[in-house]
Amino acid sequence: MTLTTLQPPGWPAPRGYANGMLGQGRVLLVGGQVGWDAEGRFAPGFVAQVEQALRNILAVLAEAGGGAEHVGRLTWYVTDIAEYRDSLAALGPAYRAVMGRHFPAMTLVQVAALVEPEARVEIEATAILPD
Repeated sequence: MTLTTLQPPGWPAPRGYANGMLGQGRVLLVGGQVGWDAEGRFAPGFVAQVEQALRNILAVLAEAGGGAEHVGRLTWYVTDIAEYRDSLAALGPAYRAVMGRHFPAMTLVQVAALVEPEARVEIEATAILPD
């Protein structure tokens, strides 16, 4: 099963994400993952929390036999958009360390707070796995 990136003609190429993804198969919905490990310890710093949240998503995907290449959408919730913007240079390598060069459709929004007080980011995923 392959996801196909959708790019309307004439639109500028997105940087680090896709405008749309098309796939067919079993849909896996991964609830919001925060940047803590299996023992509930938060990674230090924003970028480290993003990397751990992505690793947590891949752990759930692995339970269904999937991997990063099956992710069609990521929705990021951050508590400080300025911290996100200030971290862009470090986020690219951290993202690729976990997700490789797979860039699904993504949305990122700032929220007032997350359920876990130490969390600076929460990421949810929609994946499409082969039938």
